[in-house]
Amino acid sequence: MYETILVPTDGSETIQRTLPHALTLAADNDATVRALSVVDIRSVQAAGDDDRDGVDAELTADAEAAVEEVADAAAEEGLDVETTVRRGTPDKEIVKESNEENIDVIVIGTDGKTPREKLRSLGSVSERVVDKAEVPVFVIKQAAEETAE
Repeated sequence: MYETILVPTDGSETIQRTLPHALTLAADNDATVRALSVVDIRSVQAAGDDDRDGVDAELTADAEAAVEEVADAAAEEGLDVETTVRRGTPDKEIVKESNEENIDVIVIGTDGKTPREKLRSLGSVSERVVDKAEVPVFVIKQAAEETAE
């Protein structure tokens, strides 16, 4: 049913909850895991002129490390894996990747933002992906005890 599963990651702890679900789905379907991390160009553009190159390099290195973490976990399970780092706005690039690469399903975590935090950040990446994606999206919610901390 699923041949390619997109697993977006920003390298945060959210991937630790998301990855077991994605890997199980991939194993059950003999699917390829496609790890994606997006260098958020808004953060690069917000940096001062003197800091911009350094911020860009740091975010790019973080993104590369994030996809490698997913790739390592998938390889440990004997799954085929591909990695991609894109530049842009995370939700837009996730949806673009799913359209351009014939992704069958997206498995994404949510970080359990409060309504106030969502308002400050204009919503969440996972919500925008759910709204815009043309493929099924499995959202792995943060456990209730994690949001209480």
